[in-house]
Amino acid sequence: MRLFGTNGIRGKIREDFKPDFLAKIGLAIGTYLSPGSWVIIGSDTRVSGNMVKSAVISGLLATGVNVIDIGIAPTPAIQLYTKNHGDFGIAITASHNPPEFNGVKCIAPDGTELPRNEEEKIEEIFFSSRFRLVSWKDVGRYTIAHGANEEYIEAVLSHVNVEKIRERKFTVVIDCANGASCFTSPYLLEKLGCRVISLNCQPDGTFPGHESEPKPQNLGDLMALVKDVRADLGVAHDGDADRAIFVDENGRFIHGDKTLTLVAREIAKKNGGKFVTPVSTSMAFEEVVKKYGGEVIYTRVGAPIVARRMIEEHAIFGGEENGGLIFPEHQYCRDGAMALAKILEIMAESGKKLSTLINELPSYYQGKISVKCDNSKKAAVLEKLKEKLKNERINTMDGVKIMHEDWWVLIRPSGTEPIYRIYAEAKSEEKLHEIMEKYRKMLEKIIKDIS
Repeated sequence: MRLFGTNGIRGKIREDFKPDFLAKIGLAIGTYLSPGSWVIIGSDTRVSGNMVKSAVISGLLATGVNVIDIGIAPTPAIQLYTKNHGDFGIAITASHNPPEFNGVKCIAPDGTELPRNEEEKIEEIFFSSRFRLVSWKDVGRYTIAHGANEEYIEAVLSHVNVEKIRERKFTVVIDCANGASCFTSPYLLEKLGCRVISLNCQPDGTFPGHESEPKPQNLGDLMALVKDVRADLGVAHDGDADRAIFVDENGRFIHGDKTLTLVAREIAKKNGGKFVTPVSTSMAFEEVVKKYGGEVIYTRVGAPIVARRMIEEHAIFGGEENGGLIFPEHQYCRDGAMALAKILEIMAESGKKLSTLINELPSYYQGKISVKCDNSKKAAVLEKLKEKLKNERINTMDGVKIMHEDWWVLIRPSGTEPIYRIYAEAKSEEKLHEIMEKYRKMLEKIIKDIS
């Protein structure tokens, strides 16, 4: 049995996440750790945050580990604080999921997301219920720490050319999606000398501004406002701010793969080296990296997988097509604020507008859709897909990727939701729609046929 998905443990409040279940998670994590360990814990802005956090803390303290509560903070800020001050970390977040969801994400001592083999050890303890319950006098200590967000902002600033950015006096519209970045990104922008126009920057766990997933249909206000105020760019974060999605000065939505490719190009120009990204990433990424002497290494989808491979390969940059960029000189995790600062640095050093920089990149058309599929069916569906597509040129590293000269389609089960995701890319928009429709129908039929 599995407890962890692609990005931690997630579930709906009351249905999946109940106090006894959450306390048991805390007990399992605490038993996995050595007595006296210091666990850093923080949360995003969800209404259920304190309930979930308190229940998990209860279990942790009962096993004799200590807890440092840093309050509301972006997930990368929790990861950085764990690396600097803790033996382990926990982020209470469901990232981009709707407000009725929450999650428990485990963080290794080096600030990376916990690798799968360590998650399995926690799962074994959880399902066996073999917990280490200490005596009353050995219960763990609970303390509250302030300043984690400020420490995080200063760390980001240390990795970009602050003076060059300040010279440009950019106007930036920031959409925090009522999430954890309310406490960091607007202040980061101020320190970078930007004129800051905020949107949905009051913390509110019901997400009244829009859903916390930074996709085009949720960012209409941001796109319109950037254009109206003639800003240099707009940026939107997801709920826990480990991702950043951009809008250019014309109000045009910039897909995450474009940002990933742009940053990769600028880093490859200076350094060459190794770059790591999942099989879902645009062909443009490899095209620009190879042009400047770099090497691309592909992985399965998932930020922890990308980060671990980056460590192994001593890669100089990596990330995903969803706006999750990983800068190893800062830390081995997706970081929305670091991505924001780096884009501003690229604009400042080049003297170019974001639209110009994006238009310089190789042009491909991308699509991404979801198809509902019960978790219980996912494995059988994947086997049927592999069988049906066995005569195609396919890659089965993560789901099934069908590859052709000028297009590809990736069909893979989500690790966080009861859906299959279909990613596709083609040289023409017409071809993109054709292949997405073809494989959507194929997937829906296979799911329907499996009783």
